[in-house]
Amino acid sequence: MMRLAKPLPLILLLIWATTTSAAPRIIPKAPSVAAKAYILMDADSGHIITEGNSHERLAPASLTKIMTSYAIFSELRQGNITLEDEVTISEKAWRTGGSKMFIEVGKKIQVKDLMNGMIISSGNDASVALAEHIGGAEETFAQLMNQYAEILGMKNSHFENATGMPADNHYTSATDMAILSQALIRDFPEYYPIYAEKEFIYGKELKSGKPIKQKNRNKLLWRDESVDGLKTGYTKAAGYCLVSSAKREEMRLISAVLGTKSTEARAQETQKLLNFGFRFYETQTLATPEQPLENSPIWKGAQEQIKLGVAEPLTVTLGRNQFKELQSTIALDNPTLEAPIQQGTALGSITYTVNGEPLVQAPLVALESVEEGSLWNNLKDSVMMYFN
Repeated sequence: MMRLAKPLPLILLLIWATTTSAAPRIIPKAPSVAAKAYILMDADSGHIITEGNSHERLAPASLTKIMTSYAIFSELRQGNITLEDEVTISEKAWRTGGSKMFIEVGKKIQVKDLMNGMIISSGNDASVALAEHIGGAEETFAQLMNQYAEILGMKNSHFENATGMPADNHYTSATDMAILSQALIRDFPEYYPIYAEKEFIYGKELKSGKPIKQKNRNKLLWRDESVDGLKTGYTKAAGYCLVSSAKREEMRLISAVLGTKSTEARAQETQKLLNFGFRFYETQTLATPEQPLENSPIWKGAQEQIKLGVAEPLTVTLGRNQFKELQSTIALDNPTLEAPIQQGTALGSITYTVNGEPLVQAPLVALESVEEGSLWNNLKDSVMMYFN
């Protein structure tokens, strides 16, 4: 006859329950980064996951071309230039030192080819040619770059040229590079895919007649399939720099690493940051303008309720699994809403907390207009409001 196993003593059951309960949600300290300055930011929420010396003003080298690109994309969007515009290459553009697209003086080249040469090949000659085409002179175009920097809130940046060649009063910061990259990805999705291109073929070698194939210097494009941009840079003053962006599932991160010791170091330090961010954090959109968060009673109106929500998408970044602990609280400025109310009118706020700690607060607005009701409704509601 089979014997039944004896029940476990109570103390053992308690120990078993304790050891098998969910492990605490721990986020380790961010890895150290061997660079003069760095930052890791979520592209959608703007949340800074980790940073070091991120506001320090440093030489940007060819990271400058991200701002050059932003200004060019803006001119295209406004219709001031077109991709098919032919640019006559000046002697200054042709003679510009550093990395090149290898364009010839006096030749006419379309804007779209120069853009590829500037972004993929990091051609200084292409950058100067585009700057002269838009501004008449590179110095004038640099003023345009600085105006966009001010609009974007880049408080520690100033540009003297379109290439990143060393110049007095030419500087940026890791934070500003992240802000700029976020804006470029958000504002110009039609042009951003250029940054993911691994090579660019333009022209032919004089001796062999073979096409000139130039590779993108961002090594992470070959190593990490989630990486799709952005830009490398190097001068003696700046060191080796890299601004990258990667998207895994629905989360996009932006990293800026300035002042490392080698091309390999900038790739490794960037990969380290990206892996940390994707492993331990996640981003979610908590509310959108199309999503009613509250149906609130409204008095003296043509309808009895009004839909309330947010005017702008509300996106936040938290440690993985922390969204389970997220709670929201709605507070109306006036608990008694009366018609008429126009769509977009601010009526209160919604606050999200994690473990009782405030995370983010956003205005709560009317998602629809409610007109004043009939005379009978007004009289009826006036009586009910009086007694309430």
